[in-house]
Amino acid sequence: MKKTVIELFAGVGGFRVGLNDIHGFDETGRAIENNDWDFVWANQWEPSTKVQHAYDCYTTRFGSGSCSNEDISNVDKSSIPDHALVCGGFPCQDYSVARSLSKEKGIEGKKGVLFWDIAEVLRVKKAPFVLLENVDRLLKSPARQRGRDFGIMLRTFDDLGYNVEWRVINAAEYGCAQRRRRVFIFAWKKNTKYNKNIDRVYAESYLFKDGLFASSFPVENPENFARDFKLINLSEYKDTVEMTDSFRTRFENTGIMIDGFVVTGKTIPVQIQPITLREIRENREHLDSYFLDDAQNKKFEYLRGPKKIKRKKPNGEIYYYSEGGMCYPDNLDLPGRTMLTSEGSINRSTHVIKDKETGKNRLLTPIEAERLQSFPDDWTNTGMPEKRRYFMMGNALVTKIIYKLEPNLNRIITDE
Repeated sequence: MKKTVIELFAGVGGFRVGLNDIHGFDETGRAIENNDWDFVWANQWEPSTKVQHAYDCYTTRFGSGSCSNEDISNVDKSSIPDHALVCGGFPCQDYSVARSLSKEKGIEGKKGVLFWDIAEVLRVKKAPFVLLENVDRLLKSPARQRGRDFGIMLRTFDDLGYNVEWRVINAAEYGCAQRRRRVFIFAWKKNTKYNKNIDRVYAESYLFKDGLFASSFPVENPENFARDFKLINLSEYKDTVEMTDSFRTRFENTGIMIDGFVVTGKTIPVQIQPITLREIRENREHLDSYFLDDAQNKKFEYLRGPKKIKRKKPNGEIYYYSEGGMCYPDNLDLPGRTMLTSEGSINRSTHVIKDKETGKNRLLTPIEAERLQSFPDDWTNTGMPEKRRYFMMGNALVTKIIYKLEPNLNRIITDE
């Protein structure tokens, strides 16, 4: 089967960078890619901004016409070219740990419902394979009914004729420069050759040895699979509407769904030495604009420090908000923490490192932010404001994870 791909919610092209092993671009700004994977269509549209910086970056790196800039909900799905693989990091704001639980709406939220556009693409185009990425909180969303959203997604895949595997991957545990936990979802049509001989009896071997994630990101052998992994029957529910009202369960960091039956449990990664902040730190002069003054340093020391703050609920009840202390500045001999879209601003989550030349505390540069996500240096240097460059990287995925998946994904689709 030809390795044709569409990239939904494409951002600045993370899946394409990873699959085609992109390390840079030529003098015209076009990405230097091996073209082993043929990206026949992509879509990127951000409703909240007038200027489409992510789309502009994508088309700068991959050429005019490489990406659609239309609300995916308005796209005629039948007009999308045929393809072997759908990939995308679908919008995750409704699930993100960065949001307060009081505002979390899960799959019912404005952004969350875009999953149904993925489902519609699959219904119309019937792609044999799917690879998606999201925040790991998706498995527990929403707070008031743990596991409901992911359960509905799995049931939707089953209704559309797909079996599914998922794994929560911490990029730093597999040799990357960032402690970024994300859930990766791999789905395949039940009528594919790949699906042959994959059944519930095979679940242990698939999850620990033979599956896409196990073969790409090894895990320790289970002590007692039958004891530690549980079975969930999604077919007990009439449909997703019934699940919306009553479904609740605990999905673990690893699992597989075969014909509506889910097997899920915890796996322990066989870790690889990560890349450290020291290794991604830029070796160049004239970084003055990133240095922190005394007032900014004091602000960061407060934000990173332990605190117990007295607050009042709307009903007048008093409670205390507590935060633990964080290392300040960041330890250069560790990989970076999870980078958020607010990177570069003065807040608790922003990285602060010691400058190599001066020893002064400073913010990460946009290039260092790109390195945390394994993008080529200056990938987002396409005319957008610096603040947006940080935003794009906070929204992106670690492309090295996709690069590590590629050989096994290549084999699966080539053999189909």
